[in-house]
Amino acid sequence: MIPRYDHIVVGGGSSGCVAAARLVAAGHRVLLLEGGHSHRHPLLDMPPGIFKMINGSKYMRYHQTVPQPHLDGRVHDIPQANVLGGGSSVNAQVYMRGRPSDYEGWHDLLRGDNDYPGWGWRDVLPHFRGMEGNDRLNDALHGADGPLLVSDPGHIDDMSRWFVQAVQGLGEPYNHDFNGPSQRGVGFYQFMNRRGRRSSAAYAFIAALEGNPNLTLRLNARVRRVVVANGRAVGVAWRDAAGTEHQAAADGEVILGAGSLVTPQLLMLSGIGPADQLREHGIDVLIDLPGVGENLVDHPEVPIIAVANGKYGYHKQGAGWRMLLNGLHFRLFGTGRILSAGVEAGAFVNPSDPTAEPTIQAFCVPIVYLDRDTLTLVKDTYGVTVTTVVIKPKSRGFVRLRSADPDAMPLVSPNLLQHPADVRSMLEGQRFFLRAFKSSPLQERIASLAVPDPADLSDEALLRHCKRFVKTNYHPAGTCRMGPPGDPLAVLDSRLQVRGLEGLRVCDLSAMPDINAGNTNAPAMMMGSRCAEFVNGAAGHWAEGRRTTPLVGATTSSSA
Repeated sequence: MIPRYDHIVVGGGSSGCVAAARLVAAGHRVLLLEGGHSHRHPLLDMPPGIFKMINGSKYMRYHQTVPQPHLDGRVHDIPQANVLGGGSSVNAQVYMRGRPSDYEGWHDLLRGDNDYPGWGWRDVLPHFRGMEGNDRLNDALHGADGPLLVSDPGHIDDMSRWFVQAVQGLGEPYNHDFNGPSQRGVGFYQFMNRRGRRSSAAYAFIAALEGNPNLTLRLNARVRRVVVANGRAVGVAWRDAAGTEHQAAADGEVILGAGSLVTPQLLMLSGIGPADQLREHGIDVLIDLPGVGENLVDHPEVPIIAVANGKYGYHKQGAGWRMLLNGLHFRLFGTGRILSAGVEAGAFVNPSDPTAEPTIQAFCVPIVYLDRDTLTLVKDTYGVTVTTVVIKPKSRGFVRLRSADPDAMPLVSPNLLQHPADVRSMLEGQRFFLRAFKSSPLQERIASLAVPDPADLSDEALLRHCKRFVKTNYHPAGTCRMGPPGDPLAVLDSRLQVRGLEGLRVCDLSAMPDINAGNTNAPAMMMGSRCAEFVNGAAGHWAEGRRTTPLVGATTSSSA
């Protein structure tokens, strides 16, 4: 007999965990299917564990791009989480929500939709505040009592402090809260952890439900397709780790939260997507939705790397012993470097117009490293890496089926830096932070610039550098985006429902009409919370009442 549930959530990532938890809290029987592993692992829990897990770990799936012609044919990886909690279980834990204008832009786009629920800043802010348990801030923009634990960095390296001071020396203000009234400036990030332990979506929202009979969690459960009958999603077909096929039925709704690379693949495998592409792979067309898999957007990042003239930063040599010593120090005193996620400081700047909204985000990592799919530049040395990120990119790519086999990875083309405006912004960002390396007190600790080549910093050379090293900031979004009526590429309506089909919603970053300015993990959780709100039919748990919160920090007004 096929087991039945009120709702089925596909994907136990950041958004899926929140959606499932809110539905269970409302009294629904929920099946949560996660294709990856348990989140309980010491290296996943501790802040710097990301550096051990990002390369070659079972907790990651590596989507390889198709050759990128505008990058001279480069192929690069887009690592995605393969674990309960999704990105929140493997990322660098930076807590960033984006800025009010991001969501006011969504509002302007979507408000023509029927039964429009509101996507402006005052509509999403209650969800952010309700989830947040901040250990320093509690005001109109921040919550202190939510399950997602947010903290200041537990350890700050001197190199990070010098970076913050150097950028201030260029005229940028110190910003004590990047999620505050203004995003601009330089400072220290806040993180989703507390006292040396990661606060992932799995810990914050699912752990408290262990033993709750309304939640059924299945790990290593890969969904093959959504089952559709009479114009409605009625369940899913999935396969366990042993290869056994299963089906599950939903009396209510099926919610897809498998991420921006897999959710469109699942829709297409289920017969929902561009008709010509489905027919090419022998898949019966249930709904012709040409926007499925289109509009892929990601934050491109490019590094600037310098070698220190002393023992400044985190040294990779003897990392195993150092980790043991740091772990012992933490056990004995509750302090030390093990409390650092590596990324401690950052900045939001607009090099061409400091008075306008930032165009570039920077991450300062007090270590010398490069992505594994480019090259290893230097090893076992002290130094610092600053990555520059275009936060409102115009480049768009796609996700398409490789075959009708659900085990085949999809074809992915992010087209990073394809749009000339993104190239201009990236070059401006690179030049700005190259100046920071020559600003006190950072310049006194730098022996030499490693990349880009200090012997040639012309526009042509910087462009070659960017094309050689640009990579994902691990934020793919937009491949099943919401849109207004009449938008031929809109996959979802403003309540996250798949157009033309009942009982099927998407709750992950693929639903974004446009990417937010900054890290995307907290917005993914907000998307899961809003999706559950729509399914439940009322705000309720965690949401403090839409439209009652002042529109703090916004420059335009949301719907009334």
